[in-house]
Amino acid sequence: MKRILIPSLLALATLTATPASAGGSVSFEYTPSTPDEANAVRLGLALYAIGRAIEGDASVIQKGDGNAAGIGQFGNGNFGVIEQNGDGHEATLAQDGDNNAYGIFQFGSGTSGHVEQNGNGGTGLLFQAGWD
Repeated sequence: MKRILIPSLLALATLTATPASAGGSVSFEYTPSTPDEANAVRLGLALYAIGRAIEGDASVIQKGDGNAAGIGQFGNGNFGVIEQNGDGHEATLAQDGDNNAYGIFQFGSGTSGHVEQNGNGGTGLLFQAGWD
């Protein structure tokens, strides 16, 4: 956990402050580098799915106006989720292969996230926050 938390905090500390009136966004993407980290991401996404009562291999949850999202899956055992809270977000997730898992989470307004997983056993997370 320290290997994840410390680099994340350092990355956040290096962000340049932008006046709220200027608009913008900030993104954080996490791609596990070890099997244990990948299993932790899979477990986290599985717990998220249970908490949201998601049934099946893909889910899009949108709260707000003007959002667009799509998930395309080719293969077996893939799981994908896109959650967008706010306005004007767009996201796509394409999974081609087997046993991939990915979550895209967008908040605020006006973010754009597009992820493509090719191969087997890939995992990852993308968090984005945007403002006007």
